[in-house]
Amino acid sequence: MSLKGKRIILGVTGSIAAYKAAHLTRLLIKSGAEVQIVMSTSALDFITPLTLSTLSKRPVLHQFQKDETGEWNNHVELGLWGDLFLVAPASANTLAKFAHGLCDNLLTATYLSARCPVMLAPAMDLDMYQHPAVRENLKKLQSFGNHILDAESGELASGLSGQGRMMEPEHIIERLDAFFSPKRDFLGKKVLITMGPTQEAIDPVRFISNHSSGKMGLSLANAFKERGAEVYVVSGPIALSVDQGQFHWINVRSAQEMFDAASSLHSKMDLCVFAAAVADYAPAEPATEKIKKSEDELTIHLKKNVDIAFSLGKIKKPHQLHVGFALETENEVQNAQSKLEKKNLDLVVLNSMKESGAGFQVDTNRVHIFHRNGTSVSSTTAPKEEIANLILDEIKKAPVWV
Repeated sequence: MSLKGKRIILGVTGSIAAYKAAHLTRLLIKSGAEVQIVMSTSALDFITPLTLSTLSKRPVLHQFQKDETGEWNNHVELGLWGDLFLVAPASANTLAKFAHGLCDNLLTATYLSARCPVMLAPAMDLDMYQHPAVRENLKKLQSFGNHILDAESGELASGLSGQGRMMEPEHIIERLDAFFSPKRDFLGKKVLITMGPTQEAIDPVRFISNHSSGKMGLSLANAFKERGAEVYVVSGPIALSVDQGQFHWINVRSAQEMFDAASSLHSKMDLCVFAAAVADYAPAEPATEKIKKSEDELTIHLKKNVDIAFSLGKIKKPHQLHVGFALETENEVQNAQSKLEKKNLDLVVLNSMKESGAGFQVDTNRVHIFHRNGTSVSSTTAPKEEIANLILDEIKKAPVWV
């Protein structure tokens, strides 16, 4: 295991998800890591130090002073000891303190003293997680170089359902494994990814679009980056928090703008992944002024948009590899496979709107990957980060790449 002998500082904050820290600690110890747990004061209300110290085989620290003798828990020493500082769960309150350098407990002092990489696994209710203040704090923390383990979707303690659940301990272990033993199998390769939706103007205030969030495309961009590639992203309008400085990033709005940007980069690329949900049609003549509501009916004439994957497929060079995506609702396999030949793709990734946990907006996906040579592979429903790495592994099997 890549975690064998690694020193993990595990921070636990005041969240109902603190109960998962016990299972996470057990998995870390089982993986061969050394674990030193530091709790915030409020975390003591959710899980006892006795439970965590028993599992970690170390005393749990939660205050500066060790005992009545005046001895202290040295946060500077702690910050130097760890190979990784993992905070799981990370509450909104602690995230805010980290983002603004506030230091009122042992956990925050250790964070400010840590020289090792930091991973943060947020946990809170869905409205809190989407609040602009929290999103800004996460963006700020990411800009510091911290790694954010995005919250997962599901049932929350409030009874509501949505994004806010702490990443499951098993998924955290997978991320730690990948972090400590990263594949660098795309080192030196230039990769173009189109992602997100496009917006086709009806008038200055209205447009035609779709429900794509860009989550799958971003997961692919992150996976390629982690595995050594130089990543170029052409993205339609998305609402995700992204450190665009990690990539060569171009923001576009319409299908034509996306095509123009992708075309300008295509000849330099080793690999192109067409993950964007590009609108097939656009208004033929967008109004220059806002269309006023007057008649009971309104007719909008549409024209066919440029097919980006098809157009660039016609000029694909022998050394280049193209990957397409297909989102289907009927005749799924047949429609997806037909794109391999029609668009000169080496692989096509099929999403189905009929499968639970797959498609737009959600954090998970389930895909079927078809190769040009007739082979295929299917995934289970899994986080999009995991699906992204599966797609990369399948790309490595393509004859062009081999």
